[in-house]
Amino acid sequence: MPASGVSAAAVAARLSALGLPTRVEEHPRRTSVEAEIPESVSAETWREVLDVVAEADRFGLLATSLNGRTLWAVVCKTVPTTGDVGGPGYQR
Repeated sequence: MPASGVSAAAVAARLSALGLPTRVEEHPRRTSVEAEIPESVSAETWREVLDVVAEADRFGLLATSLNGRTLWAVVCKTVPTTGDVGGPGYQR
């Protein structure tokens, strides 16, 4: 598992430990974690949640009247700085 996967797994595990159901998805350049946030969450739990997602590269909250509240966090995968990163003809 790449380093980002371990970090995303740790974020997901900590959110799960707070009682939040989580989903983890692997993408080519990032790993994303989503957690459903119930309507009633204590201030202490919110602080803990924010401490957890602060470990990610990006995070946010999507709130809609139809789907409730979904917290998301993204951990970017590291890209090698040497070697044939982008294939033949790829330039940075």
